Amino acid sequence: MSAINTRLRARLRPVCALALLVALSATCARHDDHVIRFGLATAPATLDPRFATDATSYRLCRLVYSALVDFDTKFRPIPALATWEMLAPTRYRFHLQRAPRFHDGTALGAGDVVATYRAILNPARASPHRGPLLNVRTVRASDTKTIDFELIKPDPQFPGLLIIGILRAADAARDALPAIPVGSGPFRVVTRLTPTRVAVERVADGQRIDFLVTPNETTRALKLARGELDLAQNDFSPDLIGWLRQQPGVTVRRRAGTVFSYLGLNLARGPTRDPQVRLALGLALDRAALVHYLFHDQARLANAMLVPEHWAGDADVPAIPFDQDRARELLRRAGFDRGHSLVLHYKTSTDNFRRRIATIFQAQLHQVGVELQIETHDWGTLYADIKAGRFELFSLSWVGLQSPDIFRHAFHSTALPPAGANRGHYANPRVDALIEQAETTADNDTQARLYRELQAALQRDLPYIPLWFEDTVFVHGPRVSGYDTDLNGRYDGLTNVVVNLR
Repeated sequence: MSAINTRLRARLRPVCALALLVALSATCARHDDHVIRFGLATAPATLDPRFATDATSYRLCRLVYSALVDFDTKFRPIPALATWEMLAPTRYRFHLQRAPRFHDGTALGAGDVVATYRAILNPARASPHRGPLLNVRTVRASDTKTIDFELIKPDPQFPGLLIIGILRAADAARDALPAIPVGSGPFRVVTRLTPTRVAVERVADGQRIDFLVTPNETTRALKLARGELDLAQNDFSPDLIGWLRQQPGVTVRRRAGTVFSYLGLNLARGPTRDPQVRLALGLALDRAALVHYLFHDQARLANAMLVPEHWAGDADVPAIPFDQDRARELLRRAGFDRGHSLVLHYKTSTDNFRRRIATIFQAQLHQVGVELQIETHDWGTLYADIKAGRFELFSLSWVGLQSPDIFRHAFHSTALPPAGANRGHYANPRVDALIEQAETTADNDTQARLYRELQAALQRDLPYIPLWFEDTVFVHGPRVSGYDTDLNGRYDGLTNVVVNLR
């Protein structure tokens, strides 16, 4: 066991158990109604599917709105509202197979689909989903159940982009939705979205679910143990998860997840432009120790963006080894040594667990002569800085990665913000060519091979330093049962959750 691992293990011992046990001596609160209370760490930014990008917004929008397409367990597109046919390499026709009604009673038709996607494609709307859809030349309805998409160039994976919730045509024409938006999914919104709560009601039986925002994870854990919350998912440190497992009536379950965490680097300026420096940083980080001691093995190491279960994933991408000696040598070649240390500024959120990760990065990088200066910001400031390129080093996670179009969105040289999410200004003509070739290849095996080659190229260049895939962990009290989730950590299991009446 290395010295750094010994110190890391000591650093990560639980420190809050006594305080929690004392707090729990209070009389437990009990529910006297049938409302299910779901605890959130952060409020959804929006309930408008045109603008939903954060994980909570995305998951709630899936409950409220219906989409044309979904994905199977291998992340291949499958019909949801519609089936499709490729009439020509640049023309797809979608047929609505079921006609759900919006929550106001009106029928969802082809006109609503067209209006939704035209709104997203309208540059004046500034939808963050516009970038992946820029290949769409036109979208039109040929009748009430048929929609034609004409593309600029062929894209065999195009149906996988049409997973955005459908709005009423009148709402799609608005800059902003009504305070209580109207969808056609299994849940209807029944209260306004505020920074502290939003409530939905299951259409099938009227079961109400209140999403309550409790930013402090300790408070959220206490509320679960006391029965003030019935259910919560993720956003707990592994130490608190261990404590929750010990509480009477509390059930903790976990699933392997797809949430991809990474270190982002600025390739436009500063020391991280140098590929030797980027590789040195990757070699200096003992990711396995972090997964074991910090996450309590509730994560798995990532070597690429897509999980191995994905049809385009690559389980054979070589891992970045933990090799401090080689890291020091690479830094020396780049001009950094004891007399001229590499100083980097690392931006992260104010979340306590993310700050702990930052301090461990700081300690591990110090071992190879890198001085990491940590800057913590509230989420809004942090995200704005990253989108604007105001960073040297940062850590974020991609949530809900399903379509390989993420490679164009994050790494193509033309995908600079705001057109895409190439925030580090990465540019590699070979990577651009692989993205473009894979997107236009109809043969699935050939396409998968190209994406594997692409992921190997990214691992050599390291525009991101891949870290891990975090497990999805959900916790519920004795009042509810029937909830489950999937690799993507969706809230879809709320369609089955029930209140256990006493």
